[in-house]
Amino acid sequence: MASMQPDDPGAPASIDFDEMFRDRYWPMVRSLAVACGDAQAAEDAVQDAFERAFVRWRRISRYDDPPSWVRHVAMNRLRDHFRREQHGRTAVERIGARPDAVEPEPNVESGVSTLLQQLPPQQRIAAALFYVDDLSVAEIAASMKLSEGAVKYHLHAARRALAGKVGAA
Repeated sequence: MASMQPDDPGAPASIDFDEMFRDRYWPMVRSLAVACGDAQAAEDAVQDAFERAFVRWRRISRYDDPPSWVRHVAMNRLRDHFRREQHGRTAVERIGARPDAVEPEPNVESGVSTLLQQLPPQQRIAAALFYVDDLSVAEIAASMKLSEGAVKYHLHAARRALAGKVGAA
């Protein structure tokens, strides 16, 4: 697919969707899989986010940071996924069924993933994006729709919470 250029000659040049997809798809999947502990859910969320971006590419390509938009949409899709799962578990518990029968098994097996799963969601996402996807604080802030100060706080809190556990792992 050729790079689409905006209609307005004064608008910033757009980036190529195919190039962005090739460069960003797997790093996003990897970091979100570590953040949520479920590689399949992360891959589905990133794929859905890229599909949404493709449909709206004419507009999104003009954004200052299209990959940040895709990452933010993917994180929202993951939140929706786990919210639906939680509602399902709650319903199962309410009717007296075994709740362990519907617990998802983590698909990501790594020491980093295990450690990050012990963190609150915001800290876990910030740490995964910073350490796994190598994003800057500014890029994480844009993706999470937080201030840079909030991202720094979440990273600091994550490091502090994990400091004693890293040596013990």
